[in-house]
Amino acid sequence: MNLKTHAYGSIAFVERNFALIKRYFGWELVFLSYNIVNALAIGLIGARMGKEMVLYLVVGAMVWGFLSILFHEISESIAWERWEGTIEYTFMAPISRFTHLIGNCLHAVLYGVIRSSLILIIVVFFFGISIRSANLFGLFIILVVSGLSFIGLGLVAAILPLLSTEKGAYATHIFEAVLLLISGVYYEIEVLPVWIRPLSYISPATYTLRAMRAALLHGTTLQQLLPTILLLLAIGAILIPLGMIIFREAEYYARKTGKLKRSG
Repeated sequence: MNLKTHAYGSIAFVERNFALIKRYFGWELVFLSYNIVNALAIGLIGARMGKEMVLYLVVGAMVWGFLSILFHEISESIAWERWEGTIEYTFMAPISRFTHLIGNCLHAVLYGVIRSSLILIIVVFFFGISIRSANLFGLFIILVVSGLSFIGLGLVAAILPLLSTEKGAYATHIFEAVLLLISGVYYEIEVLPVWIRPLSYISPATYTLRAMRAALLHGTTLQQLLPTILLLLAIGAILIPLGMIIFREAEYYARKTGKLKRSG
């Protein structure tokens, strides 16, 4: 398969997943409403400490929501086909696993960016916060680039619904919970116990949060954010191939042991 074929195939999966969102738009509104209310509630916690604290907490809620969407969309794309009984047909289709997974991942990143941007707009209007000095373009770039690094983790998490029909998709919350704990989503990592703090430095979410807060609260320029952007790209360049390798091994094991069937 050439690059053009891979690109068209991945775009087809992106279109399919957005079509599914349109089909189940009512449920999407439910989940979006929950994310918006959650972000507003978290922002209200810091309301008495000033608008800067509100934005600090809201950035944490945005990144947490973005990460949750990525893990949910990637793992659900596997779990859904398990329950529909179509996963074997998808895996036997004349299309590479790379094209299949990257298409689902690109959809998750695009969808996550759209929802996160909408949440930020609503929060800004709700609290009457001025973000004229913020570097919104830099914020957007960091959000997109961080999605690439999170994709690798999402691919690793996607093996759980592949291997377990009933509880695999729910088990991906373990990955989210660990990242929530170590990455400083709602607090600085310096408050973590010394023995767990080193894990924060290998989490891409830590650098995403710092860069987004710098862009939103202090208007940090794109040039100043460049080292973090390059770091997140490097993390993505490592984690995506690693995630693909792990997923391929899990797929081989699932085929060999007959775990692809719905009752598996």
